Amino acid sequence: MMMDVKHTTCIGIDIASSRRPFSYAALDNNKRLLALGQCQILEILAFTSGQKQALIALNAPFRPNQGFMQQDDIRQTLSPRPKSNHWNDLRVAEYQLHAAGITVPHTPGREKDCHVWIRHGFTLTENFKNYGFQQFPDPEDAPLQMLETQTNALFHLLTGQTPANDRSLEGRLQRQLVLYEHEMPVTDPMNLFEEVTRYRLLHGELPINSALSAGELSALAAAWMAWLAINHPEQTQKFGMPAEGEIFLPVPKSRTSAAAGF
Repeated sequence: MMMDVKHTTCIGIDIASSRRPFSYAALDNNKRLLALGQCQILEILAFTSGQKQALIALNAPFRPNQGFMQQDDIRQTLSPRPKSNHWNDLRVAEYQLHAAGITVPHTPGREKDCHVWIRHGFTLTENFKNYGFQQFPDPEDAPLQMLETQTNALFHLLTGQTPANDRSLEGRLQRQLVLYEHEMPVTDPMNLFEEVTRYRLLHGELPINSALSAGELSALAAAWMAWLAINHPEQTQKFGMPAEGEIFLPVPKSRTSAAAGF
C-alpha cells in the first residue's frame, strides 16, 4: 500500500526531560486537530502503532552523529568551512544550521554522551522502525514514514529571530501566534490581552490557560512540518545528510514568494 496523502495522519512529537516527557499532536489532511496531549512512551507508541497511514515528525535526532564532521572531504563542502575541531562532534545538519545563525542542540557520536531526551528520541525511532516506519522521503512511498524536524529552528525561521524562551509566557504566546498565523487549529493568543483587566492582574487571575504548553506547541509545530512536507514540499528545505539525519524545516514565506517571482 502506497502513502495516500489525503488520508495520511500527520503526527508531531516533542520530547522533554519531565515526568510526562512526550507531547504529541495529530492533524488530518485539512489540518483538523485529531489529538493533542502529553503522555508516557507506551501511550505514544500505542497511538502511532495504530496508524495505517502516517507521517511522523519527531523533534529529536534519529541516531548519534556518524562522524561525518570529522571527514575532511565533507568539511570542504560546507560553507563556511569549519576551522577547528570544535565542530567535530555534531551532525552536519547541526553545523549547517549554526552557519545560518540558528542555534540547535548538538548530537554527540556516542549514545551515552547524549542528553536523556535525545536518547528517548533514539528509543522512539527504533520502535517506529519496528512498526514499519520508513525514513522520509521513502523511495517506495511506504504508507508509514517519519522525518526529523527542529521546532526551535522552525520558529526562528518563521519569526526571523531567536524566539523567546518557551518556558516564559511571552515565548509560548509568540509560538502560538506563529501557528495561528499559519492556519493551525489553535486559538488566537491575542485574545488573552482582551481578557486582561486591572482586577484580574491585581488578583493574579490572568487567563493564561488559553496559552498552550511549550511541549504542545512544539508538537503542533512538528505536526505542521509533517503536513507541509507532503502537501507543499516546495515550501520546505532540509539540512544534513540522509545517512546521518536530515532536519526538515519550512522555507519562510518571503523566500518562497521571491522564488516564485512575486
